[in-house]
Amino acid sequence: MSDKIIVPTLGESVTEATVSKWLKNQGEKVSADEPIVELETDKVNVEVPAPSNGTLELISVKEGETVNVGALLGMVNGSSKQESGNIKVKEVKNYSPPKKKSQTIEKPKKEIKPLKLEEEEPLILNNFHQAEETKENQQVKEKQPSISPAARKMAKEGKVDLTKIQGSGKHGVILKEDIMSLMGFKPSPSERKIKHGPEERIKMTRLRLTIAKRLKEAQENAAMLTTFNEVDMSEVISMRNQYKEEFQNNYSVKLGFMSFFVKACVIGLKNFPVINSEIQGDEIVYKNYYNISIAVGTDRGLVVPVLRETDEMSFADIEKNISRLGEKARDGKITIDDLQGGTFTITNGGIYGSMLSTPILNPPQSAVLGMHNIINRPVVVEGNVEVRPIMYVALSYDHRIVDGKEAVSFLKIVKESLEQPKRLFLNI
Repeated sequence: MSDKIIVPTLGESVTEATVSKWLKNQGEKVSADEPIVELETDKVNVEVPAPSNGTLELISVKEGETVNVGALLGMVNGSSKQESGNIKVKEVKNYSPPKKKSQTIEKPKKEIKPLKLEEEEPLILNNFHQAEETKENQQVKEKQPSISPAARKMAKEGKVDLTKIQGSGKHGVILKEDIMSLMGFKPSPSERKIKHGPEERIKMTRLRLTIAKRLKEAQENAAMLTTFNEVDMSEVISMRNQYKEEFQNNYSVKLGFMSFFVKACVIGLKNFPVINSEIQGDEIVYKNYYNISIAVGTDRGLVVPVLRETDEMSFADIEKNISRLGEKARDGKITIDDLQGGTFTITNGGIYGSMLSTPILNPPQSAVLGMHNIINRPVVVEGNVEVRPIMYVALSYDHRIVDGKEAVSFLKIVKESLEQPKRLFLNI
């Protein structure tokens, strides 16, 4: 009997997918519920399991082809299923149980092992290897070319491999002129060019196509504007360093910066509800719940899983859910439900070294907060110049419903909450 492999329901508003990869070849044995084919949708990858034990009898759709929900992907021949009642038990004749023996408890004797010569061997070998390593290091040191101080400084700044340079000085000493002569050296073509040629064409994935489409729509449909501010992260860093070990011991998760930002944004959204709203036709829909979307970079592209009801979460809850969703995203196991229902987005370009950027809206949301890297900068504190860890933050918003006053005031609340993080625990 053959069982059909069918494209499952892929989630709300998702009606088609691309066959990304067959995990089994035609003719291979499969087990029930074992992932057999991977589908790529506009948002996530979905693994379709085998309907039963058996052999992959037929592959109906090739990799790269588009299929609709309910379409036939292939067939599994279930003839290899194990049938109950076919297991034979070998009869054992003339069996008699062993007689019980009286047990006597003897006190174990302490065994004294004589010292063997073999036990000294690791120590001897270790000393031998250390001598060999010392000898090799000496040989490497002797092979290193002599170099003048000026040339050494240039080589260090330019990260030049000195072993590939023939010195022109007395006794082969590398001079400053030898380092400068490398400026006329013509580099070889890149490995990528050698492997793929001057150009290479790769079809965009459905996820990348969807990202491109949605970002372009956001620019065309929304009146997007960005406002900026800077945050002194001294108090957050101090609190994090003071309690991070205790926090991890109590909750089995690290205390990061994102939980502070989520809490600060919730306070801002409660004070300015329009930033937590969206446009539907000629109406503004205010969301009285706070589902924060957290942008996560993966090998396949950017995905934005959602933390739900963040106003009812503790710091530990936020960190645990961020860790869980980030791991799912990187492993390609994120689901449609994980990506839906967000009301506001936070994206952290600072982990990649970004100093400043203008984040793009995540439709249909009306605002997105961009975090950036933390740099020690000179700032004026009560008339004195001090070095403080500063982060620039950016709020992009839809100017059709969010006024500049509201956007600037929201960002100011976020700034004040982070510079006085005790406010986050008091929810003020």
